[in-house]
Amino acid sequence: MAETTVLRKQNTGGQNGPSIAVAFGGGGARGLSHIHVIEALDELGIRPVAISGSSIGAMMGAAMASGMTGREIREYTLGILGNRADVVARLWRRRPASIVEIADRGFRIGQFDIERIVRNFMPERFPHDFGELRIPLSVIATDFYGHHETVFTDGDLWSAIAASAAIPALFRPVRRDGRIFIDGGIFNPVPYDHVIGKADIVIGIDVIGTPRGDPRRIPKTVDSLYGTSQLMMRSILKMKLKMQPPDVFVQPPVSTFRVMDFLKANQIIKETAPIRDEFKRKLERAIEAKAKADA
Repeated sequence: MAETTVLRKQNTGGQNGPSIAVAFGGGGARGLSHIHVIEALDELGIRPVAISGSSIGAMMGAAMASGMTGREIREYTLGILGNRADVVARLWRRRPASIVEIADRGFRIGQFDIERIVRNFMPERFPHDFGELRIPLSVIATDFYGHHETVFTDGDLWSAIAASAAIPALFRPVRRDGRIFIDGGIFNPVPYDHVIGKADIVIGIDVIGTPRGDPRRIPKTVDSLYGTSQLMMRSILKMKLKMQPPDVFVQPPVSTFRVMDFLKANQIIKETAPIRDEFKRKLERAIEAKAKADA
């Protein structure tokens, strides 16, 4: 209780405290743990001045930037993902639209259209354009043929989120502005570098996790594929942290969950709850350090 009181006095997200920026990392279903950080910021009365996100982090960041509270995001998420039959029905409505489309593309791995899925799972009243957001947002995607990351900050919001969340081998790449994009986490798994300099304190949330399983057994093909992606992103993030870490960095305990464990939403949120208090403690120390540096 005392910790929360100190934070409320020192940082209200306004003129009386240091400004805050948040970077939500990518990690598929593991990113549902971002909800704890959003709820903690709400409890402390802190409104970020800038947000960035990759993949699931782009979705969570967009929800916060749109004005949704952590509680609203939690309730909407559990309402959508808590009903297996509803999830299946929504995905079925996102199947290939016609026989012509099936014949053109065929049934193959990665055939799911992430743009359609985003449009079917996002709240109906969710903003469609970056200009409608209440907090500036940077959405990170990977330009497949350009071999670099791309940062979306304006224009159509939903296609940017879809591009950022287009996990290879699971979803088809997204075409936007004449370019082909895949998962933003491939190049920048926790894009805190895109909000450095925009606030006094920068927060980074890592939900990549690490491959888990019986070390005596060879992993299944799908587990090997996504585990390799985890290791690659872990390596990229490790180098970034050595060069310039954010002021606050947290890693929810998500490694026991797979990238597509969205139907375990309630379990993920429940088991990662301890990150809330850890986050508050680290934020308090960052605020105190900032106050001493400015004194």
